[in-house]
Amino acid sequence: MKTMLLIELLTEELPPKSLAKLGLSFREQMQKALATAGFIEAGNEGRWFATPRRLAMQFDDCLESQPDRVIEKKGPAVSSGVGADGTPTKALEGFMRSAGVEFAQLEKVSDGKVDYFVARMSKKGGRIDETLAEMVEAALKKLPVAKLMRWGAGEAQFVRPVHGLMLIHGARTIRGQVLGVSSGDITRGHRFMSVGVINIPRAGDYEAILEKEGRVIASFDKRRAMIIEQLDRAAGTRTWLRDDALLDEVTALVEFPAVYEASFEPEFLAVPQECLILTMKANQKYFPLMDGAGAVGISGAKLTNRFLVVSNMKVADPTNIITGNARVVRPRLADAKFFFETDKKTPLSARIGKLSRVVYHNKLGTQGERVDRLVKLAATIAQRIGADPMQAEQAALLAKADLVTDMVGEFPELQGIMGRYYALADGEPAAVADAIQSHYQPRFNGDALPLGGVACAVALADKLDALIGFFAIGQIPTGDKDPFGLRRAALGVLRILMETPLPLSLPELIDAAAAGFASELFTGDWRSASAVPPGDTALHNFFKERLRNMLRDAGHDHRAVDAVLALDPARIDQVPARLAAVKAFAALPEADALAAANKRIVNILRKSGGEAGAAVNPALLQEDAEKALFAAVEAAAPGIEAQLAAADYTAALKALAGLRGAVDAFFDGVMVMAEDAKIRSNRLALLSRLAGLMNRVADISKLSS
Repeated sequence: MKTMLLIELLTEELPPKSLAKLGLSFREQMQKALATAGFIEAGNEGRWFATPRRLAMQFDDCLESQPDRVIEKKGPAVSSGVGADGTPTKALEGFMRSAGVEFAQLEKVSDGKVDYFVARMSKKGGRIDETLAEMVEAALKKLPVAKLMRWGAGEAQFVRPVHGLMLIHGARTIRGQVLGVSSGDITRGHRFMSVGVINIPRAGDYEAILEKEGRVIASFDKRRAMIIEQLDRAAGTRTWLRDDALLDEVTALVEFPAVYEASFEPEFLAVPQECLILTMKANQKYFPLMDGAGAVGISGAKLTNRFLVVSNMKVADPTNIITGNARVVRPRLADAKFFFETDKKTPLSARIGKLSRVVYHNKLGTQGERVDRLVKLAATIAQRIGADPMQAEQAALLAKADLVTDMVGEFPELQGIMGRYYALADGEPAAVADAIQSHYQPRFNGDALPLGGVACAVALADKLDALIGFFAIGQIPTGDKDPFGLRRAALGVLRILMETPLPLSLPELIDAAAAGFASELFTGDWRSASAVPPGDTALHNFFKERLRNMLRDAGHDHRAVDAVLALDPARIDQVPARLAAVKAFAALPEADALAAANKRIVNILRKSGGEAGAAVNPALLQEDAEKALFAAVEAAAPGIEAQLAAADYTAALKALAGLRGAVDAFFDGVMVMAEDAKIRSNRLALLSRLAGLMNRVADISKLSS
């Protein structure tokens, strides 16, 4: 019989930030276990439910009994399972005992390399009642729980104490015990709005009964959608500040959501809105209301003194809820106002000395020492891009000073943001203040870049200093471990150079940043790593891989990306133009033939062992085809060089199309590896000259399949 299966675990309040992950993982583990056992089809994903006090799921078309199955058990190899006399070895005898079969029942199977024995046993399908509780308990042990709890006098452990269990198949309760709790057909609803203990007669009635009698919206996704709809309706013409992480957390905190509007005193709006917003979101889980569209910090989006509360109670008169939340948030806002006003009494410049007592890293010194490096490096970069080096120095000097303010001490997320406000209050130029805030950007994928030369100079200095320092002391990201955010820093450097764009050499920037560190920090060859090819460096390879992934994620053809990066371009700002040129070249009818020819040339030159002459000697050209190729190369070279100098990479690559006929004729009629050493060397020199011309924009041999 196929019917719906319901599983519910009733607990005390589960961790809100991980509730959705727990619900999904529980469903995935049970789906895998039930499908493996044959109770459901492999594609039956079921539905999952998660509320503050329960994890549950439903699976349609779940069998009461497994189908009969043939279980295959792999045994020893034939060579080691049978002795010279043809009798089973001890290893094979042990396998037969464990499988419960005789020698005559074994089959020989080959995996293409080795012949081995297999025992095939028929097993009658068992009832779901016999194994469901065990499967549930095993699934719970696999959930992503950081810390387990033990409660009462028992030995059961889970993320929170368990108080109820339902295992219902159709209209039948399956008896079993999970984490010391016996199954039944009752559950509990909302702590205050439920009718009391709730009976679930059938698995399919679960969600509807829980909502009607228990006042609980069991589906996490449905509750989240309800909250968004209510927030939209309550905001009206205003905008509620959307935060998906906060939405998930609030969804995990309520069982029957209701949104209400509350307010605070307008006088608090004198405090930077980022402080007020963070206070409301982080401490109170409120959604601030803005009087314009857009994100915080964007023109047109200004904080109002109104906010939206997602309550767990839907009542006819919400006055007490509204006034209570307004009363609770007031002290938080008062603290923010106090921090802001107190911090402004001490200029940022007067706080710099305290940074010498703040450790940056035990091998890299203090924040004060780091600031000294940033000042010099930012000024160097600013000078190279035509920005004001004095302003870059000042911004770098003050960039970390807000770390020792009361506001940032309370809310570390505001570092940089508060530095900007305090710098403006101190009378610093707008460019300096903006650079203090934006030198942390981009902080994540898709984040805005710092604007202006001063801001870019300080942002590059900050990221390069971190990369050089941590690579020098061997703190190189491995696998998914990147405790110092170096992948993010490298992507930030690449994006600033490419998207701003800035005409800077990345290797020169790395050298300038490394010059700020004491030489004794770099023990041995700090740039080398065994994981990269000889001649490469760990940091160079790190940047290259970040750039490769970034370009591929942006939708560029992987062959074009590989072709451009094969030349290790120092100017990251030129990479987009090179990619566009390669794309245009690849569309030409001559592209495939020239790419294949270039690949052939590269291979010939590599195998020649350095026999190519330094330059082509026209007097040694014998065949008409090689003379024609030399003439074509010499005729095309000046134009291509001029186009390269003007950074017109597309035109330079397209000009190569005119060489196809001469190249094809050369390979059809000329033997490169001639017996005469001088002739051979001269022909290799001609190919080297051609390869040098063809591969100035990208290694087009990478385009050859």
